[in-house]
Amino acid sequence: MLRIAVPNKGSLSGPAAEMLHEAGYQQRRESKELRIVDPENEVEFFYLRPRDIAIYVSSGKLDIGITGRDLLIDSGASAETILPLGFARSTFRFAGKPGTAAGIADLAGKTVATSYEGIVAKHLADNGIDASVVHLDGAVETAIELGVAEVIADVVETGTSLRNAGLEVFGDPIMKSEAVVIRRVGAEADEPKVQQFLRRLQGVLVARTYVMMDYDCRVEQLEKAVALTPGLESPTVSPLHNEGWVAVRAMVPSKEAQRIMDDLYDIGARAILTTAIHACRL
Repeated sequence: MLRIAVPNKGSLSGPAAEMLHEAGYQQRRESKELRIVDPENEVEFFYLRPRDIAIYVSSGKLDIGITGRDLLIDSGASAETILPLGFARSTFRFAGKPGTAAGIADLAGKTVATSYEGIVAKHLADNGIDASVVHLDGAVETAIELGVAEVIADVVETGTSLRNAGLEVFGDPIMKSEAVVIRRVGAEADEPKVQQFLRRLQGVLVARTYVMMDYDCRVEQLEKAVALTPGLESPTVSPLHNEGWVAVRAMVPSKEAQRIMDDLYDIGARAILTTAIHACRL
């Protein structure tokens, strides 16, 4: 069986379980379950702390895992990203009291508190900055108020908690993160079960990104219509019973669907419909 590590809690857990369910995999019914077997798909899921997943995967005990790019890099584990998943996006940044620093060059000689010591230490070293890094678990906003550090480095989503603590971000982002599928460095790239798993997740990503659009148009307007809805390879075009009309079907980006419908209507297309895509293979 393919052995897969899945986040057991936090912002990664729910979206990961939802994506796996959409991909046709059985998921746990209770949060206390640490392991389930999906015999029909020949997969075994292990629910682990997101921060530990890269370690388990790099050890070879588990084949692949879902975790955050930030957690993968911070772990220093011998694992690599094989598929970005597009959820749990975040930005990792420095923050401090107003006027503390304007950029990374101002951190020389200062102390930085963070829960991601590996990421911060590497970023400082890569930029030639000699600064101290203090590791703290959990929220780090109070580190400055309590005098543990002059600066913090943390995940920033809305920035509300930082502002509430009287802090502001500065400098360029340290890194951008999102959920990713990872495997051990040096693992077999074309392992069939892994490739099948990736195809299923890619199918979910495509299904979430596109909708199916159907419409009728006159033959003389077909080229203009097809230019608006080129599809992935090309649209399906079928003659209608009424002479001079055709039915067209194509996948279109969901974010652009309303604009495309307006444009199609303007050139004379009618009976324009969009439907959700629940699964896909390209």
